[in-house]
Amino acid sequence: MSLTLRQWQQQARTQLEVVTATADIEARLCLCHVLQVPATYLYRESEQLLTAAQLQQLTLLVEQRVEGQPLAYLLGYWYFYDLKLEVAPCTLIPRPDTETLVEQALSLALPRAAKVVDLGTGTGAIALAVAKNKPQWQVIAVDYIADAVALAQRNQQELQIKNCSVLQSDWFSALTGMQFDLIVSNPPYIDTSDAHLADLTFEPITALTAAEQGLADIRYIIQQAPQFLNANGWLWLEHGYNQAEAVQKLLIERGFGCVESKKDYGDNWRITGGCWLSS
Repeated sequence: MSLTLRQWQQQARTQLEVVTATADIEARLCLCHVLQVPATYLYRESEQLLTAAQLQQLTLLVEQRVEGQPLAYLLGYWYFYDLKLEVAPCTLIPRPDTETLVEQALSLALPRAAKVVDLGTGTGAIALAVAKNKPQWQVIAVDYIADAVALAQRNQQELQIKNCSVLQSDWFSALTGMQFDLIVSNPPYIDTSDAHLADLTFEPITALTAAEQGLADIRYIIQQAPQFLNANGWLWLEHGYNQAEAVQKLLIERGFGCVESKKDYGDNWRITGGCWLSS
């Protein structure tokens, strides 16, 4: 049976609605991936017939997606802050909520040649987005997982972003003696008993969960950060929707000033930061 692009998209949308709230977008992404065309092509050539080979590829993609596999892993790439990033099961898929952290980093009044580090970089999403938009800044991205470091390095090379380097480091372990004007991180922050983990079975558990009700890694970063910050340097962290008050308290107790939280695009408290006023 032959299907046009429009007919297939309508059919796929119905199938995908059982696993995603963005079925229409995912159907378009599948078509763009298999046909190797931009989204505008789908509108312009909506009555084009799919070939048997294309239908076979699309059917497999939808079947795997309906089984619960993330589309990003099936495609091998995902989009974040206008960047196309290679993704793999060794690290988390970049999410739109994390763009809030990038927006905040870019809004800060830092020195012209600011030094920035992204802890637990995964795909390199945060570091690369910041570095691309602030080419005069020097950005370091670190991750503990060797496969994630290699992945972030490939993304950096593919995007040809020269002012970002990627290192293997267990949080601050490889950064001894370095000082930064900004530290950003999207660390593991989901409590190990959180019911939301049931929906995240394909992503690495170590990149998702932390002890102490999800606050263990956040607490560690806050405790260690001051020795790596210049005077008036900033620390900004992503966290769970219900953790803003706890993270603010940890920052204030450690001696940070100008502590505040900001909401993500879904109107949830998503990031919290503070300024290290001491030298």
